[in-house]
Amino acid sequence: MTSPKDGSAILLFLALVTLLSALMWTLMFAPGPFAGGGGGHYVEALMWCPAAAAFLTALIKRLDIRDFGLSRFGGRYAAFGYILPLAYAAVAYTLVWSLGFGVFPDPAGIVKLAQRIGWHVSAASQFVPSYFLLVASTFMVGATARALGEEIGWRGFLAPRLVAKFGFTWGAILAGIVWAFWHLPLILLGTYNNGTPWWFGFSCFAVMVISSSVILTWLRLASKSVWPCALFHASHNVFIQAFFTPLTAARGGITRYAIDEFGFAVPVMTLLLAILLWRHRGRALGET
Repeated sequence: MTSPKDGSAILLFLALVTLLSALMWTLMFAPGPFAGGGGGHYVEALMWCPAAAAFLTALIKRLDIRDFGLSRFGGRYAAFGYILPLAYAAVAYTLVWSLGFGVFPDPAGIVKLAQRIGWHVSAASQFVPSYFLLVASTFMVGATARALGEEIGWRGFLAPRLVAKFGFTWGAILAGIVWAFWHLPLILLGTYNNGTPWWFGFSCFAVMVISSSVILTWLRLASKSVWPCALFHASHNVFIQAFFTPLTAARGGITRYAIDEFGFAVPVMTLLLAILLWRHRGRALGET
C-alpha cells in the first residue's frame, strides 16, 4: 500500500487521465466518421475519465478506494454543496442585471427553453418559477451523475493527495490548475465558450475553476466525502448553464464578458467564497 504523499501515484493518475481524456478529445475534434459531440455522450464519457483514472491508479498502486470518500454522504456539507453555487450565481447575476450588463428574464430565452422541454408557456411569471423548480430538482439527477465522474478523480483522489504533499493552499490550487487546463481543449477546439476571445474566456474560467477547487477541497476534507463536491459541481452546472445564462438577454456587447463561466461576474463571486473558506481551512483540516 502506498502513502497518500506518494508522488508516483499522483503522476500515474495524471498520465492515465490525460490518456483517457485524449481518446475522447480525439473523438470530438479529429476528422472521421465518429467525430462530433456524440449527442452529448462524448462529454459524459470525458467527465468520467478522471474517475476511471482514479480507479485504475488504485488498482495498479494497490490503493484503498474507500479513501475516495464514496462511503459517506457528508451530512450538512452535502446541503452546502447544493446551496453554495446557487447562492453565488444568484448574487453574480443579480449584480449583472442591476448594473445593466444584461436583462432578466429574456423572452427569447423563455421561448427557446420552453420548446426544448415541450412546454407551452410563454409568460415569464409562469415559466420562470416553474422552470426553476424543474432545474433545481430533476436536472440535478443527471448533472450529479456526470459531475461524480470528475469529482471522484479530482477531489476523491487528487486533491487529498496534493494537500498531504503540499499543504492545503498549494494542494487546492494545483488541483485547480490541473482541472482548468484539462478543459482547455474544449475551449480552444470546441464550442465551450460564450463568444468572448479565448484568452479572456479562459482567464475568467481559470479563476473560477481554481477558486472552486479551493471550495471543493475544503468541502472534501471537512466532510470526508466526495458527495458534497459532486452536488456542488452539479449545482454550479445546472443553475449557471441551464437557468441564469439562458434566461439573461444581451444588453450590448458587454453581456458576454459578464455572464456565464467565461465572463467576470461568477469568477469574482467564487474567488470571494474561496478566500472566505481558505481563511477557515483549519476547520477542514481538523485543526480547530
